[in-house]
Amino acid sequence: MAYEYAHNLLVDNFPANRRSLRVAVVSETYPPEVNGVAVTLAKVVDGLRAANHAIQLIRLRQSGTDTACHEEMHSGYQEVLMRGFPIPRYPELRMGMPSKSALIRLWQLKRPDIVHIATEGPLGWSALRAAMYLRLPVSTDYRTNFQSYSTHYGVGFLNKPIMAYLKKFHNYAQCTMVPTEALRASLADAGFQRLKVVSRGVDTLAYDPAHRSAALRAQWGLVADELAVVCVGRLAHEKNLALLLKTFEAIEAQDRRARLVLVGDGPMRQELQARCPKAIFTGQLSGKTLAEHYASADLFLMPSLTETFGNVTTEAMASGLPVVAFNYAAAAELIIDSFNGSLVPLNDVDGFVSAALALADKPLLRKHMGGQARLTSLQLDWIRIVQKFEDTLQDVIDQSRVTI
Repeated sequence: MAYEYAHNLLVDNFPANRRSLRVAVVSETYPPEVNGVAVTLAKVVDGLRAANHAIQLIRLRQSGTDTACHEEMHSGYQEVLMRGFPIPRYPELRMGMPSKSALIRLWQLKRPDIVHIATEGPLGWSALRAAMYLRLPVSTDYRTNFQSYSTHYGVGFLNKPIMAYLKKFHNYAQCTMVPTEALRASLADAGFQRLKVVSRGVDTLAYDPAHRSAALRAQWGLVADELAVVCVGRLAHEKNLALLLKTFEAIEAQDRRARLVLVGDGPMRQELQARCPKAIFTGQLSGKTLAEHYASADLFLMPSLTETFGNVTTEAMASGLPVVAFNYAAAAELIIDSFNGSLVPLNDVDGFVSAALALADKPLLRKHMGGQARLTSLQLDWIRIVQKFEDTLQDVIDQSRVTI
């Protein structure tokens, strides 16, 4: 069979409090995998559980030793593990197998109040078709610009077919949640329907300027007043890292003591190390170590043009860093140019370099902007974000009851 039930868990016992919702959450990525979809979805799931909703998390088995979470059934949480296979060019991530029949059987035993689908792969499509067959309300997330990635991997001709599939997928749902108003408008223009803006939060306790480490900076070869420029994310072509290197080369020509710190891993790592041998490559980090790397830097560069939101932007801001970014995604929503960061017109490469150079040369301005960035991040409390998510789920359920 193309699915596996969690050991010692009976679907019949998937509990619900009369004042809570039974929510089936379907995703092809989840922690401990480290990516924006996995991290933010886990925050939402944790928030829904804290609000006394019963969650059935349907995710992929990530390894041969991966097992479902063993929690008491009265806790209102169940994991169902499904089979998958590695994604080409992203071997650390997996894609689900078609599982419509398995999901129908699962939800016939105990119907969820709503199915929320976070990813659009084969598992997500199977969940969508199963929910439609059972006439269950469905909400989805639009979280990844797959159509934009195609250009960076030499298959730009797939852009239109991918976009057509995504539109078909999401338009079957009663609601598609998007993280920014700009993305909502863009997708609406492309023919996507029933879009709702539900932003993303940031953990301002985990990411905090207080985590700045003189010892870590010393490992980077820096003393107190020397510049550390950081970029966090996957080391891949779709992240526009050629611009990152161009920008840092200009900074280094202005300040030979500056250091570039690249946090993350990916297929471009060897190429980047060859082109920038003095840069510090940390590999993929998480938890306290990641927070220390953010807070121990002085300037954050966000050159990517393929984000739906860009969690690293909010994490950097929460860590007290001024961010240089293009005017889209999270940056467009949160950065006020020259106040809490630098916002550059879309695709203005020279403007991006100039903005970074201006901040690299002004430590007092960086400190002031970083302080304002921290204050901005404090408004992105996950409790409020989850409340909006919860309200949206309830709206979808209520509307479905009216139309059935």
